[in-house]
Amino acid sequence: MKKFNINVNGTAYQVEIEEVKEVKAAAPVAKAAPAAAPAAPKAPAAPAAPAPAEVGAGDTAVTSPMPGKIIKIVAAAGQAVKKGDVLMILEAMKMQNEITANADGTIKSINVAADQGVKTNDILAVIK
Repeated sequence: MKKFNINVNGTAYQVEIEEVKEVKAAAPVAKAAPAAAPAAPKAPAAPAAPAPAEVGAGDTAVTSPMPGKIIKIVAAAGQAVKKGDVLMILEAMKMQNEITANADGTIKSINVAADQGVKTNDILAVIK
């Protein structure tokens, strides 16, 4: 054991440190024969996402501002909306964010489904 005096923020401490000269290798572990892997349970199927619609001339795309998960669809295709109307709820980092219409018009398509994950700038809906 070696003794040292150490000052930390003006307080003196006396510490003892043991010097290790040899590192002993761990005993080798015998590998077990591979056993037959049990069948993995099937994960529930993810909801099918609606086919993305084309954003044509004069159409306005509503895009995701951040990655997250769509937890609720409020509007439907064919519905008339005004700028600022809530179209869907996006959950990101345990916060619920309202995705709103960015223009007046009629919803041409909703391109996501509830419980679907989205990335930044994914087209969530199209307004014509």
